[in-house]
Amino acid sequence: MSLVGKKIVLGISGSIAAYKSILLVRLLVREGADVKVVITPAAKDFVSPLVLSTLSKNKVVADLFEDDSWANHVELGRWADLMVIAPLSCNTLAKMAAGMCDNLMLAVYLSATCPVIVAPAMDEDMWKHPATKNNLKSLESFGNKIIPVDAGELASGLIGEGRMAEPANILQYIQQFFFEQADFSGSRVLITAGPTYEAIDPVRFIGNHSSGKMGIALAEEFAKRGALVELVLGPSAQTVQTANIHVTRVTSAEEMFNACATMFSSCQIAVMSAAVADYTPVVTADEKIKKADGNLHVELKRTKDILASLGALKTKEQLLVGFALETQNEKAYALQKLEAKNADMIVLNSLNDQGAGFGKDTNKITIFDKNKQEYTFPVKSKREVAKDIVDTIKHLIHV
Repeated sequence: MSLVGKKIVLGISGSIAAYKSILLVRLLVREGADVKVVITPAAKDFVSPLVLSTLSKNKVVADLFEDDSWANHVELGRWADLMVIAPLSCNTLAKMAAGMCDNLMLAVYLSATCPVIVAPAMDEDMWKHPATKNNLKSLESFGNKIIPVDAGELASGLIGEGRMAEPANILQYIQQFFFEQADFSGSRVLITAGPTYEAIDPVRFIGNHSSGKMGIALAEEFAKRGALVELVLGPSAQTVQTANIHVTRVTSAEEMFNACATMFSSCQIAVMSAAVADYTPVVTADEKIKKADGNLHVELKRTKDILASLGALKTKEQLLVGFALETQNEKAYALQKLEAKNADMIVLNSLNDQGAGFGKDTNKITIFDKNKQEYTFPVKSKREVAKDIVDTIKHLIHV
């Protein structure tokens, strides 16, 4: 895949593997990318800025202050379509995980608005240290992509894991990344997220503990891959600032139903991940209900079934995905919902699974599609779960 027109910031940290970055720059430029290199002060001991600037055809930057001027790390971080850090040393990894900012490359990383891919390089004992594993998990939780290390001869003379991936493999990873970025280009996707609040009176409501994190992660994954996303978001403390995501804030199930009914016909894909209330009060008091002796009885009625309503309207050109949160007979209920709602795919969450449920940063899912295929996944961060769901949708579209 050509990288013509792609703007890439290549960060190089202090590691013996920095010599490989010279070839990586050459490969990226050969594929048509516009490459700007930023290196840490330590990296200058391993690779020449002159060589890198000659190959990239851009000035290499290394210091926050140079020639009595300030290097605008914010501008560089916003310029790029992608930031690649290769090699990523153990020291720089720890600083990134902690949010430290003591050199220009880290300043660019922290101000980057683009995706970030890292290629670690270190000795085997450092690679396998628990602190390193925790730091890698932190980077993944930030949404950074990590290219697996290779095994082989290391700078220490040992044989083991920790070698930076070869430049050709890093190039292939970058090309695949940009390919995925565009695989939903032109598609319009409707996503619901968060809870709904059903008012009893002006200060009380019936609701649930949904945070909206899963639906927002799905919206961000689709947007990252080129889709235009209509996100209908219930009451949630989460914020969304990703390009290509238009957010419609709603409160009640009725408001969410109306928003979805309006938008659905213009969308090719709809993912109903919100935890919509099944019942709402028959009567909502205009004033706060005062506490009195005895019990308070609130009569409830069924809310409109958003998934079933969209399933009845769905055309052959549309794909509809529902979510099922269950506590018993999980598979049976999920399959029943798949058929009854005329959905194309159901994502099952079980509250019996550790790491799944409302408010968590992780999830564990099983997916069932209309072709009776079952896809199981281990506990992952919700960002990774979103990628699994979107990948499965892509697969289902092309079956």
